[in-house]
This record gives sequence, C-alpha cells and structure tokens, in this order.
Amino acid sequence: MKTNAAGVLLLILCMVPCAGAHAADASHDFDGQIGHWRTTLRRLKDPLTGSQAWLDYQGTTTVRAVMDGRANLVELRVAGSAGRIDGVSLRLYDPTQGQWSLNYANLADGSLGIPSVGRFTGGRGEFYSNEKFRGRDVRVRFVIQPQGADVIHFEQAFSIDDGRTWEVNWIATDTRVR
Repeated sequence: MKTNAAGVLLLILCMVPCAGAHAADASHDFDGQIGHWRTTLRRLKDPLTGSQAWLDYQGTTTVRAVMDGRANLVELRVAGSAGRIDGVSLRLYDPTQGQWSLNYANLADGSLGIPSVGRFTGGRGEFYSNEKFRGRDVRVRFVIQPQGADVIHFEQAFSIDDGRTWEVNWIATDTRVR
C-alpha cells in the first residue's frame, strides 16, 4: 500500500479532535461535589442598599449524580434566626457548549430562577445570568471554588453596572460529611 504525506496528515488531523474533545470534556466538573456536606451560609439581608447586615444559617447540602453523571441534583437545607432556606438546584451539562447551567428553585415559593451558565477554568467555576431583583436589572455572578477535596466555597454577587463592580450577597462554605 502506498502512503502519501496528505493521507498521513489527514489521519493525524482526524485523531487530534478526538483527543482534544476528550480532554475538553467538562461533564465531570462536579463529580467531586457528589455527597453529603455541612453548610455554613451567610446572606446579605438587603442587597443593593448599601447595608452590611448579614444573616447566618447552618444546615446541610446533598449532591447526587443523575442521568449517568450528565447532571446532578443539589438539595440545600439551612436554618438560622431569619428562618429557613430550602432549595434545589439542577445542574445540567451542555456538551455542545462545554458549559453548565445551574437551575435553582426556591421551595419557599416554588419558583424556578433564571439559569446561570458558565464553566470551570483552573478549578474555579464562574456562572452568570441577567435577572431582575426588586425591579432592577442585575448581572448575577455565582462562583464555586473548591478548597481541597472536602471544602467548597460558594459566592454570589450582583452588579448593576454590567460587571464593573460587584456586591457579594451570598457566601457559603460546604464541608464534606464523612
């Protein structure tokens, strides 16, 4: 069989996307979060008012893989002096975009929020959405920063100037329960 340089180059080019697609597959970015967690949460009482009053909560978070790991389900249950927060988040991976959508539902009013969309880069997840908060247009940034295998830091912030400045309004730390 005679081989030419173009045929060899074509064979190499056909192999490279396959290897790159596998390396770029981010469908397992949340695998390390599967399990049971002790959650400490602080939320700003009145975001976008200049207030510095924070509310503290304690509770649990449970993360389960669903659909063969292409999605996961998060159950948040925390309580504090200001009451309870019970919520569910369905995280869905979009392989065509290589990114995740975070779909949060507040069980207090049964509402499903606008999905935040993003990805992990260098171990840090950043997810964004455009929403309304008390009648105002806000850009929402949700950051997930693992701090080792057993601690994860979460932070939500609002921007009313298209991301030039951010006000953090939700800080949570999850510690794995063994």
